[in-house]
Amino acid sequence: MSPTVLLLLITGCLMLQPLSTDLYLASLPHLTGYFDASPASVQQTLSLFVVGFGTAQLVSGPLSDRYGRRPVLLGGLGVYIAASIACGLAPTLPVLVAARFIQAIGCCTAVVVARAIIRDAYAPAEGARMIAKASSLLSLAPILGPIAGGYLQVGFGWRAAFAVLTAFGVMMAVASSRWLHETNTDKDLAAVHLRPLLRTYGRIVTAPAFWAYALPGALSYASIFIFISGSSFVLIQVLGVPTEYYGYCFAFGVTGYLGGTLVCRRLLGRIGLERSLTVGTTLGCLAGIGFLAAVLAGIHHWSIVLAAQFLAMAAHGINFPCAQSGAVSPFPRQAGAAAGLLGFVTMLAALLAGSWVGVSHDGTLLPLAMISAVLGTLLLAGATALRQQRTISG
Repeated sequence: MSPTVLLLLITGCLMLQPLSTDLYLASLPHLTGYFDASPASVQQTLSLFVVGFGTAQLVSGPLSDRYGRRPVLLGGLGVYIAASIACGLAPTLPVLVAARFIQAIGCCTAVVVARAIIRDAYAPAEGARMIAKASSLLSLAPILGPIAGGYLQVGFGWRAAFAVLTAFGVMMAVASSRWLHETNTDKDLAAVHLRPLLRTYGRIVTAPAFWAYALPGALSYASIFIFISGSSFVLIQVLGVPTEYYGYCFAFGVTGYLGGTLVCRRLLGRIGLERSLTVGTTLGCLAGIGFLAAVLAGIHHWSIVLAAQFLAMAAHGINFPCAQSGAVSPFPRQAGAAAGLLGFVTMLAALLAGSWVGVSHDGTLLPLAMISAVLGTLLLAGATALRQQRTISG
């Protein structure tokens, strides 16, 4: 495979996750009326997706260590396609929630395999740069996805988003089948045996180097997931932004992520992985505290939400390439397991944050701003403490 082909395949796999969430964000407030359900019930289509995405990674990662990246990826894409069709045909909200859970299993398999392929093909620093390049292209999904989703909702209803996701899954399956070569040349025959698997996860979990990157990465994703799960309700229902314009609002925030990935690529070459992560976590903390300060000062306007989301996304664009490469690189033979555990921790943090947003929604901006400030503070404090602990132990 040429580096360009590999980059495009990795980007396409990673793109499944933001597309699967962002494309139907504009439909969330409308699903409450369609199914006669509460906002918290509708948000289960996101929270159960997160549960499926997080837990399945603990299995799909080791499977790719044992059987190879290519067959596991193709199997995951098949599950994703079937579940996307089921989502589009769902007659009730419980059926949609269940189909979203299965869709997440296929989606996470593609993401985990993509992360493991990067570890197979590149050294840690080069792997971080490859992730940053992929993330720059990846940012097109959360930028264009909500815009397209808004128009799909207005023109065709919420089911249209899942028709598009089905088509994208088919495209990725065809491309992977044709162009992806196997990158796992040293398969771990014991990767899926229970005792060795538990030992592998125990070794990863007890490694300070893993948590020094995994925890900031998880908290960074949680800090943007609160906008993914809550911004449509705040902007459309609380601040009165029209549904067809919501996508543009969300896309503006996501341009911060694109900018963050571009900054990350420059920082990595100049100051290295660890100091780049320090820059990103500091920015994330400032974004959350600034959002809360503005709301407490009485500024209740859609521009405040967009500014906070922009800065949080920019911070995540710096943080996550560093976190993904740094957390996985110490485990070359167990790259799939390490990537899966990183994904599990990340999705667990997102689930808790998203649930917090759902139960605290009171028709104002204050709950979202408070959660943003708390996560930003934890992000910086956790990254600083873990870095200091690793320095002392090293």
